[in-house]
Amino acid sequence: MRVENSFIPVRGVGEKTERSLWEAGVTHWDDFRPDPVGETTAERIQSFIDEGYDRLADGDVTYFDQAFPNSEQWRLYDTFSEDACFFDIETTGLDHHRDSVTTVSFHQGGETETLVQGDDLSAESLRATLGEADLLVTFNGKRFDVPFLEESFGVDLDCPHLDLMYTCKKLDLSGGLKEIEQSIGIERDRPDISGRDAVRLWREHERGVDGSLETLIEYNREDAVNLRTLADEVTAALDERVFVG
Repeated sequence: MRVENSFIPVRGVGEKTERSLWEAGVTHWDDFRPDPVGETTAERIQSFIDEGYDRLADGDVTYFDQAFPNSEQWRLYDTFSEDACFFDIETTGLDHHRDSVTTVSFHQGGETETLVQGDDLSAESLRATLGEADLLVTFNGKRFDVPFLEESFGVDLDCPHLDLMYTCKKLDLSGGLKEIEQSIGIERDRPDISGRDAVRLWREHERGVDGSLETLIEYNREDAVNLRTLADEVTAALDERVFVG
């Protein structure tokens, strides 16, 4: 579902009214006609459409991120996925005040990049990558990845953010990223590695164990790449469940 199929950001339009519009054949902004709703609501919808087209032309993801209810932000994905940055971090623990970030992997525009502590992972490199993203896509990133990076590097990641953990919950998919991947058939090259192993691999790297860093980077990169597949799958499933088109 693209943002142009949606009317729910409009004040006075809830799920019931939006569905009635779709069922009346108004499934796209271009199809809008005022007769399925009252005059005041029709004026608000038309105003939203006019503004929306201007914002789309400008690529203004922030406008739509703020306009859509939190529970419906998954609808932004299809429109802005090509400019999205899928990212995942590995750390030495769960406490962002005490532990540190070891690797950060980004998947964007078909390319994947990994920054490593002690090499090229810095506030500047994070800003250079994440600062250019129109939409961040993570799994549990709002509670973990983003606060960890902001605390550790002093960066500001206040930009549109689709956290797939909440999107998955709308489909009754719960558990960690790997568990959800398995439940919907997303395969991994190294299914035997877990987040706990990522901590171990970093400690082994610090002790000079050959191959440990390479394995950690491979694991982290697969997390980031799989986020794209997961986002495609779950937003398509929600589209099929929600949209009357």
